[in-house]
This record gives sequence, structure tokens and C-alpha cells, in this order.
Amino acid sequence: MRINWGTGIVIAIALFMSFILYFVIKVQSNSKYDNELVVEEYYKHDARFSEEMTRIQNAHDLAQKPVISKAAEGFTVVFPATFTPEKIKGKVSLYRPSMKNLDFEIPISLSNPTLLIPKSRLVGGRWDINMEWQYDGKSYLTKEVIYVD
Repeated sequence: MRINWGTGIVIAIALFMSFILYFVIKVQSNSKYDNELVVEEYYKHDARFSEEMTRIQNAHDLAQKPVISKAAEGFTVVFPATFTPEKIKGKVSLYRPSMKNLDFEIPISLSNPTLLIPKSRLVGGRWDINMEWQYDGKSYLTKEVIYVD
């Protein structure tokens, strides 16, 4: 039996399409490849984008910014000494890009300018930190990325 050019091209395209279809079905059916959204209510989040940019700019304009540093017991967030710690209110959101169930928040309620993020709650890998805080009626937003060993 002899295969001409047309038949060979049709067979090659059919094999290629089968190959791609196999991987699409494998990824969609396997729970290891979870397709979660980064934000649950994406459009509501997008509508407040300009407000978020204003808070980021407020944090950027500070002469002294909060500093996140690694410590033996976890990570510490040190707010500037120019702020009264009792007046700082807000939350620190820790977001794990690879696993949504590890995400958590820590409220900011300080008696000294240092907030501790305990290492026991952090699994090794990348963490995105969003600090949303207010001081004297002005809102701030600081975004950082940390890596835990």
C-alpha cells in the first residue's frame, strides 16, 4: 500500500491534534493542575484599582517605609519610628500563589513598632505580602514578595 502526500498530511495533522487533545484532557481532569482565580471577585477588585494605586502611592511617598526582614522566629514588619504604633490599624495578607488554602491574614494592632509573622505559619517557597494599613486617616498599601526556606 502506498501513501501519497495528501494522506500523509492528514495523518500527521490527526496525530498532532490527538496529542494536543490528550494533554488538554489530562490537565483539566487532574486536580494537581488546579485552575483557581487569583481574586475571587475579579471585576469588583478591578473597579477599585485607582483607589489601590492611590494607597500604593501614599506608601511610596513616605520618607521612612515599613521594612520586612527575616528573623529567627519568622518575619518582622518594622514600621517607621515617626508613627505612633497604637494609631496604626489594618491587616497583613499573606498570599501563597501556588496554594490558595495556605493564604491567611494577620490584623495590625501594635503596642510597639514591630509586627511578627510567625515562621510556623509559613511553608517554604514564595509568599506575596500585602500590607493594608491606615494612620491618621490616610490609607497605605505596601506589596512585597518574600521567600521562605
